[in-house]
Amino acid sequence: MHEGTTIAIVEDDSDIRALLAGYLEGEGFRVVALDGGASLDRILAAGTVPDLIVLDWMLPGEDGLSICRRLRDANGPPVVMLTAKDEDIDRVLGLEMGADDYVSKPFNPRVLLARIRAVLRRASGGGHVAEPGSETLSVADLTVNLGARTVKIRDPATEIPLTSAEYDLLHCFITRPQRVLSRDQLLDWTRGRTADAFDRTIDVQVSRLRHRLEAAGSTAASLIKTVRNAGYILAAPVKSGLP
Repeated sequence: MHEGTTIAIVEDDSDIRALLAGYLEGEGFRVVALDGGASLDRILAAGTVPDLIVLDWMLPGEDGLSICRRLRDANGPPVVMLTAKDEDIDRVLGLEMGADDYVSKPFNPRVLLARIRAVLRRASGGGHVAEPGSETLSVADLTVNLGARTVKIRDPATEIPLTSAEYDLLHCFITRPQRVLSRDQLLDWTRGRTADAFDRTIDVQVSRLRHRLEAAGSTAASLIKTVRNAGYILAAPVKSGLP
């Protein structure tokens, strides 16, 4: 099922690293087991780019948050963060640095596997609802190709690099415009059954998406409105096809 899919495990604890490597290999993944950021940098420089990185937060030397931020700046592969920290502020910080998901230690390997599969499915465009009419939708100065999972701003004509989590959130808004979407709905559509009960990190994801669009100079960022005690809404009509 996962033939050809490579997972990099960046974990300094050799016992946890070996346990996870053996488990994921048993599930059909190719695994590269690494002990820190320097090892990860070496394989990336050599041209080995994994499909997903399982990244420990508390690494000696450069910590997982710093590595995650560098990967995001370079438009790197999706990241699932492993953390012994379980406070909301720590989850928020991890997501703000660009993690696509997180798992708190101690954890059941099956939980991590579910998160990995969900992130890979999102990154490949799987699991979405049927698209309305056209594979290309436009709103304000944005054009979104649903098949290619690309987002472009028209002036200047450039692609906006989004993480898989950011893209999935934009996908929810652009395929359901002018409709209030609750936090629970957004969590369900973007993370599915892997979402924790009462998880409010969707607020962080919305903030990240707005910031990413603003940084690219898109006016669409201001169209994602907060609806008090209800959720969020893309407050503009969406057109099918190229503008």
